Amino acid sequence: MSSESTEVRTGWYRDRRGAEAVAVTAESGRRTAVRVRGVEYAGTRLDALTAAEADGGLPLADCVLEWDLPLPVALADGSVQPATLCCLLALGEPASDGTPERVDLQLTLHWGGAAYESGLAGGDFEQALDRVRRQLPPGTRFERAGAPAAASV
Repeated sequence: MSSESTEVRTGWYRDRRGAEAVAVTAESGRRTAVRVRGVEYAGTRLDALTAAEADGGLPLADCVLEWDLPLPVALADGSVQPATLCCLLALGEPASDGTPERVDLQLTLHWGGAAYESGLAGGDFEQALDRVRRQLPPGTRFERAGAPAAASV
């Protein structure tokens, strides 16, 4: 993956008004964006996605985003096995400044008939991914260099 690549993953957005399919776009660890009901929310961290000033400039809050990533696992013997990283981002109700009162990111890696969970973390993708990585058997690693960065999906 080049430093200029963009990844697009389909997922779901849910809030009190209902659910809709969305595309979550990540530009090589620099920017993540999702368009919800015609408004694009973007930012460099998952816990700080904000609408453009023209669309009110408010942070995304009081909702849930879900998406999956293929994330192959390389074994110590050099073989690679398919795996899927399921991502669930829950953003609490807006505080007085509009930012979510709480940010819960949970990653679950489904691989080899098992599920490896990050537990709840703030919005730091790399920290949550590291929690998953530490549970894997010795000698295993994620195949994709840099796996999704903090702003990647």
